Amino acid sequence: MDAPVALTPLAGPAPATMRDEFAALARLAAPLVGANLLQMAVYAVDVMFVARLGPIEFAASTLGVFLFSLILWALIGFTGACAPIIAAELGARSHAVRQVRRSFRMAMWLGLITSVFFMIVLSQGEKILHLLGQDPRVSARTGAFLNILLFVLLPNVWAGVMRTAAAALGRPGWALIVTLLALGLGILGNWLLVFGHGGFPALGLEGSAIASVVTACAMMLAYAAIIQFDRKLRRYHLFGKWWRPEWRRMIEIAKLGAPIALTFTLEGALFGGAAFLMGLIGVVEVAAHAIALNIAAIAFQVPFGIGQAATIRVGLAYGAADRVWIGRAGWAAIVSGSGFMALTATAIWLFPRLFISAYVDVTDPAHAQEVALALQYLVVCAMFQLFDGAQAVAAGSLRGLQDTRVPMVVAGFGYWVAGFGTAIFLGFHAKWEGVGIWIGLAVGLFVVSGLLVARWAMRERLGLVPLKA
Repeated sequence: MDAPVALTPLAGPAPATMRDEFAALARLAAPLVGANLLQMAVYAVDVMFVARLGPIEFAASTLGVFLFSLILWALIGFTGACAPIIAAELGARSHAVRQVRRSFRMAMWLGLITSVFFMIVLSQGEKILHLLGQDPRVSARTGAFLNILLFVLLPNVWAGVMRTAAAALGRPGWALIVTLLALGLGILGNWLLVFGHGGFPALGLEGSAIASVVTACAMMLAYAAIIQFDRKLRRYHLFGKWWRPEWRRMIEIAKLGAPIALTFTLEGALFGGAAFLMGLIGVVEVAAHAIALNIAAIAFQVPFGIGQAATIRVGLAYGAADRVWIGRAGWAAIVSGSGFMALTATAIWLFPRLFISAYVDVTDPAHAQEVALALQYLVVCAMFQLFDGAQAVAAGSLRGLQDTRVPMVVAGFGYWVAGFGTAIFLGFHAKWEGVGIWIGLAVGLFVVSGLLVARWAMRERLGLVPLKA
């Protein structure tokens, strides 16, 4: 029997005004957004080092990271379903120590089980790429790369669960600190192992993978130490009784998390599929697409972080069965995410060459065609920024209500029927090529954002909120 622990309720009193909710959201979202942006920098470091190894190695890294990332983000979404459950438990009662610990423990168990399964899948990377018709040389190098990179999966998934738990328990700032540590370690690891500095052997592509393994393990251990020694987090004894199964809670997390995982996969695969379509047009189109997409991905980290915070804020209100607070939490997040993306859309629209210049020399005639295409794609990118922000935050808000199945269906229809279907039609049948493909992405995001925001607006009529006031 666990002794009662005196805790300050994380939820506290419901915010009295929308202004109070905006302030609470900002305190939670700011470090999560910062951590997301730093994580993008971690990925960029790997790309910058590997890109110097030559086209075969770079292609192998690109394909390997895409396959790995698709699985990683699915598993992070799957285990991250513990966030709305933990938030609801804390919103319902201040002394939710055992309930929080059970959710954390079963999310970690699920992370272990699913990671081991997909590590086996990734070990067959070369065969998978052969089946997809990739160049045999690239497939072989990708397989060797993935045979090391697969060991990143479990520590990254476990680090994700610990990060989620820390944020839900009122310590989101640790995510920023740990990711900053990971960035520094990633730079050092790549510098030492890819080209053989500091007396280390030059391991090339495999060196980059080893650096990723070391970085992921360091992140996992850092979060574990934080949970053990942070004065607030250690009160929950999250690693206590780690051997004890709670099958009902595991099933609850799995049911809630499976649609989230599939939603992340559907969205990630859409942009991967768009890159494949670009490859059918030409090499320059792929390069221009990669530049424009990377600019969009960086901007997306802000509403994505706000969406993560919205899941927790709405979850707290959901657990407290406070309909007014639920509405304030969700709308504050949606307005914040959409408002930021409106600013980025304006900046991209007004200064597209400035953004492109971060990737290539826009004055070099050798890049003229690449720059011209990227400018066209960024026009469409500016148009869909608002939709991208709205769908990310609306999805996060609905997760706070533990509503994930219908949003998954919406994602499947919006991204793959409306979005990918439009991309194929405009890109190839209407012969709009790359611009047509990007318009397809915009259509997919428009449909998904419209349906998810509408679902949020109708949450009471749909019975998604608690019955009591």
